[in-house]
Amino acid sequence: MVLTDTHTHLYYETAADKRAALVQRCLDNDISRLFLPCVDAASVPLIYNLVKAYPHLCYPMLGLHPCSVKPGWETELAAIKDAHQQNKIYAIGEIGIDLYWDKTYLDGQIEAFRTQINWAKSLKLPIVIHCRDAFDEVYSVLQQENDDDLHGIFHCFGGTVNQAQKVIDLGFYLGIGGVVTYKNAGLDKVVAEIDLKHIVLETDSPYLTPVPFRGKPNESSYLIYIAQKVADLHQTSVEEVAYITTQNSKLVFGI
Repeated sequence: MVLTDTHTHLYYETAADKRAALVQRCLDNDISRLFLPCVDAASVPLIYNLVKAYPHLCYPMLGLHPCSVKPGWETELAAIKDAHQQNKIYAIGEIGIDLYWDKTYLDGQIEAFRTQINWAKSLKLPIVIHCRDAFDEVYSVLQQENDDDLHGIFHCFGGTVNQAQKVIDLGFYLGIGGVVTYKNAGLDKVVAEIDLKHIVLETDSPYLTPVPFRGKPNESSYLIYIAQKVADLHQTSVEEVAYITTQNSKLVFGI
């Protein structure tokens, strides 16, 4: 069985011994593919250090997180783009719009999002979308930019069945994480209605820890609990969920 965590910030752990323990727990739970989203220029060397340490396990992405989009963001993005010249990447992300913390710079977030979508298209790469309290805004941009080169993952999907279908119709996969295990979140009811061919799994570690560890820091090894929940919802085996979602990840990332 092979499980794929399509979204983990494992690189936040910089202590070599703790990081090695996190990786070993992944391998112990059959999680052997980890995709690392970038949030700002400072995270780039952390990501590549982890990839260098675990080249057959970790796969890098580059992008400017919407919460990192501030006036002058073009300089930050230029620094991130420079890193692509020396290293292979598998997606542009995480990028998007976040109106949970701050609504005052929406126009800048939209511009940065659109700029990075076009960067991804030029490289023939998928995008990994961060969307928080901004579905309509994100969807509007995607509709405007929609073409044969636009594809990727709607990270940490937490919307309705109708919203899920809109995302799927644009050619995106739904990133399902720990929230699906939360009793009152409602995501379980949505996921139960979505065919597994449209789903990839993720942890977003160290955030959004699944039950039974909710309230503690998340880690990629906990993906097994997310996979089991999805299996239960679809009345199938965790091995089947692992196979389908890993195949989906291969279609997205090309590896």
